[in-house]
Amino acid sequence: MAELSATTPKTEDRPSALREFWFYFSENRGAVIGLYVFMAFVICAAFAPLLAPYDPTEQFRDHILQPPAWQEGGSWAFPLGTDPLGRDMLSRLIMGSRYSFFVGIVVVCVAVTGGVIIGLLSGFAPKWVDTLIMRVMDIILSFPSLLLALVLVAILGPSLTNAMIAIAIVFQPHYVRLTRASVLSERQKDYVTSARVAGAGKARLMFKTVLPNCLAPIIVQAALSFSTAILDAAALGFLGMGAQPPTPEWGTMLAEAREFILRAWWVVTFPGLAILVTVLAINLMGDGLRDALDPKLKRS
Repeated sequence: MAELSATTPKTEDRPSALREFWFYFSENRGAVIGLYVFMAFVICAAFAPLLAPYDPTEQFRDHILQPPAWQEGGSWAFPLGTDPLGRDMLSRLIMGSRYSFFVGIVVVCVAVTGGVIIGLLSGFAPKWVDTLIMRVMDIILSFPSLLLALVLVAILGPSLTNAMIAIAIVFQPHYVRLTRASVLSERQKDYVTSARVAGAGKARLMFKTVLPNCLAPIIVQAALSFSTAILDAAALGFLGMGAQPPTPEWGTMLAEAREFILRAWWVVTFPGLAILVTVLAINLMGDGLRDALDPKLKRS
């Protein structure tokens, strides 16, 4: 009995999948910092109406272009100052986080759903269908992403909703190619052959057998696409093709304030910093996800 217990592995000594994930993720200090910043961003977006001291569209005509509180002429009633219409910068930045988070969630969900389904179909389809799908994806990828999104928004009409649709369409080819490559790699493995011999239909093979084993690179790509979606939405807003005034979206705030950059540095600096910090945090978190989910990068 003693020999048997000595040779039998203890289940409690085996780390859980979640604990193993956190072990590899937490080794990347930048990823942990990015996660904390991202969680602060999520909380700010979720509770924006409670955190914002004023309505983001309320105008205080007696305080137009008032500097931040620590600068001469500033007031703690408006800690980050006011914009050219007398609106509180802090309130608009906080509410802007909700729009940016909404853009990231919608774009990633639409792009991932469409891209994964098309990629699965391409991986299991006959050769000529696979070739047709991939050539269409190559044509879309041949255009600069922001330029293509700009053209699509110009066709659909400038609005935040149309900007999200355009960005999601531009992102889909990345997921199609990534999913197809993973499917072609997994299709040759023994567990797929066993499932096929056992009588599994094509739909079951695609969505229950192969797809779960392709999710790791897709999750990493989704995290990185989240930040790119925020950046592209801000760029379209800056060009006047995204969210329209008085929506407190960070790119739109930059567009409204660009002519005052020499007179009032804060109206441009704070929205730009918000975009920079959010995108950097999500990219750092995406690097940590890649380290934790890619078995090739795990250190023994």
